[in-house]
Amino acid sequence: MNPAATADPSSSSTSAATLRKRMISIDTARRGADGASPETAPRPDRAGSDKAPQEREEEGSMAASAPAAAAARESDLEAVGEPMSPAGRLFRETHFNCYIVAVIGLGAAVDVAAARAGLEVTLVRHPRFSSVQVNDGDARKNAKPRWVRTTVNLDDHIIVPCLEPAATSTKPDQAVEDYLSWLSTAPMDHSRPLWEFHVLDFPTSEATATVAIRMHHSLGDGVSLLSLLIACTRSAADPARLPELPPAPRRASPVYARQRPPLSAGLVAFALWLWSYVLLAWHTLVDVACFVATAWFLRDQRTPFMAASEGVEFRRKRFVHRTLSLDDVKFVKNAMKLSTMS
Repeated sequence: MNPAATADPSSSSTSAATLRKRMISIDTARRGADGASPETAPRPDRAGSDKAPQEREEEGSMAASAPAAAAARESDLEAVGEPMSPAGRLFRETHFNCYIVAVIGLGAAVDVAAARAGLEVTLVRHPRFSSVQVNDGDARKNAKPRWVRTTVNLDDHIIVPCLEPAATSTKPDQAVEDYLSWLSTAPMDHSRPLWEFHVLDFPTSEATATVAIRMHHSLGDGVSLLSLLIACTRSAADPARLPELPPAPRRASPVYARQRPPLSAGLVAFALWLWSYVLLAWHTLVDVACFVATAWFLRDQRTPFMAASEGVEFRRKRFVHRTLSLDDVKFVKNAMKLSTMS
């Protein structure tokens, strides 16, 4: 059930994938000294005419070797790789391994063959999801890791775990929670792309099957990765069409907008309208000052939701899905003396 132990990225051997070659066409037609076309250019003298065939032959050989040179440059770029961003290097640290775990409940059993075929034409072609993290070849202190393309074996990324039949039949919800809790701290194999699909093909109280998706945080943030996953799906009614999502709400006006009162409303109404913007500017300055002070020396107020000790962010997490009543949420908000709760 446990994946392979974390391997050293620098010791992994990667095979560069072949990129598509882009043909480059070069116009080898000669032009006159004044930039005119060969038809309008003045006729060269006899010495120039004797030299022209040789030059045309050289230009033709250069044009023929241009695609090979372009392919060589692309191959060199692929072998060198792309440097990782500072945030990606931070998430790669041994003491700061961060994973993004997303859980998707399905209304039908998982078709592994169809999922595999879909991943081959979508996610596997993405540069980040077909690359591994490697260090520079030397032992320099300031060596920076890079993304290097490799061949993706979907058998390493589509995982169907063997769980206890008694646990999945009697307490399926708890079995999913226990598996996700283990998944949040289990190491990933850095010798292959850092993403996994875990298929939990047994019914729970809210889904016929469950898919747990784990990705390393160096690939991106949660919002961008979920958007990428949605873009990889297709509509069940029309496989050639993307699924329809509810449109995002649009603001009809700015977040804070108060219309200016007409002149007939009087001086008092105009003064109140102007005072509202003065209060807005004052509250903004106070919030910025409190944020900076909290980052420097202030500490957050103790609440029941705060951890009792330090280092809780490195402990094993348990993902629990519950349906809450809105009245219960309001009760917690009022007990915590909060204005909003998200």
